[in-house]
Amino acid sequence: MRDASATTSIASRFERLPMTSYQMSIFLIVATAWFFDSMDLAMMTFVLGSIKAEFALSTAMTGLLASASFFGMLIGAASSGLLADRFGRRVVFQSSIVIWGIGSLLCATANDVNTLMLYRVLLGIGMGMEFPIGQAMLAEILPTRHRGRYVSLLEGFWPLGFICAGLLAYVLQPVVGWRGLFLTLVLPAFFVLVVRQFVPESPRWLESRGRRTEADFVMGQIEEKVRKAQGGGQLPEVDTTGSPFRVEGKVGFKALWAPGYADRTIMIWSLWFFALLGYYGLTTWLGALLQQAGFPVTKSVFYILIISLAGVPGFLASAWLVEAWGRKPTCILMLLGSACTAYLYGGSAVPAGDQTLLITYGLAMQFFLFGMWSVIYAYTPELYPTRCRATGGGFASSIGRLGSLIGPYVVGVILPITGQAGVFALGAGCFAIAAVVVATLGIETKGRLLEEVSA
Repeated sequence: MRDASATTSIASRFERLPMTSYQMSIFLIVATAWFFDSMDLAMMTFVLGSIKAEFALSTAMTGLLASASFFGMLIGAASSGLLADRFGRRVVFQSSIVIWGIGSLLCATANDVNTLMLYRVLLGIGMGMEFPIGQAMLAEILPTRHRGRYVSLLEGFWPLGFICAGLLAYVLQPVVGWRGLFLTLVLPAFFVLVVRQFVPESPRWLESRGRRTEADFVMGQIEEKVRKAQGGGQLPEVDTTGSPFRVEGKVGFKALWAPGYADRTIMIWSLWFFALLGYYGLTTWLGALLQQAGFPVTKSVFYILIISLAGVPGFLASAWLVEAWGRKPTCILMLLGSACTAYLYGGSAVPAGDQTLLITYGLAMQFFLFGMWSVIYAYTPELYPTRCRATGGGFASSIGRLGSLIGPYVVGVILPITGQAGVFALGAGCFAIAAVVVATLGIETKGRLLEEVSA
């Protein structure tokens, strides 16, 4: 390995930049794409009951349909990480938005469940491609002192998308049906035009590929835009006293299992798998479960919409804790909180059919669930070096999508056997297992330069 002073220079140049409206604009572009993806995926929670009734589906087939997007996300996440580490973050990010836009359009035209399932897979590929790239882009552009907070806040746009999907379903579903709802989600695909114009390629990635002249050029453009955004004047001096970091090593999938990274890979794969199996096993079925418990469609949508509001303080709390307390303890807290509240929700609130219990336990559950999401997204891109950061995040997300693929289908199978209490107990157990794995194998990355964590 060699001493990479150039990489140290790029890292140091990022570290001394003040946070301005320029970095915020990049954050908001990525976050808005996150928001629209959330709406697309969450919409199935609100329309699954209607689709089940229209096509006269069994619970097992309904679970299979609910899992279709996650199968596509599994493919998209695994492939996009490898592609982004080889061809760049920007072009793969743009492509992902186009694919999920086309998928949403086709979903609105489906006339049978098999066709709808195929189109949901396509939509899922686009969404699966986007998530690990968005994490990597922001982690590589934001300075260490802001990185955890903003990547956590990025995930906060997920509950906002969930809430807006619920509002759309509540207002429009009686008028336009589930096909009309999917059609309204096509327009965000035009967002790719904004991405192409404003989001730069990652200088860290360019340099990791040996393209140092391009890295310096893009870094210079970023510095100039930051300088203008702060009102002109000189930027702070670059700190050249830091220790050099070695950046050469294995690339691609093999890098995830190199010495020093194998334990991290086992930990983050387990975290993603069990967290997503529990989360999507529960939330994808939530509307249908409430309807099965005797609540009409409009009331079940209304209840889910109300409890999803707790996701906002949940991700805000997580965004504060990851910097004030640390990634690892925050992750464990949110996972254990999710386990306890999911168990209470399914064991007490839903069977009782009591409105107060439904909302109280539901609010608590969503608080911890979305707090869990925020810290997972902040934690994942910090565990790997630039040369394989997107690959690491992509495969972790892909393993998670395997969990989210299995979750809704398993719920459809076990629901007639165990009832709703068993379904929520399954989710709670998944969150608890994930917490144990993080406690055992997790490392702390709070306040550490990306190059330091992966040196």
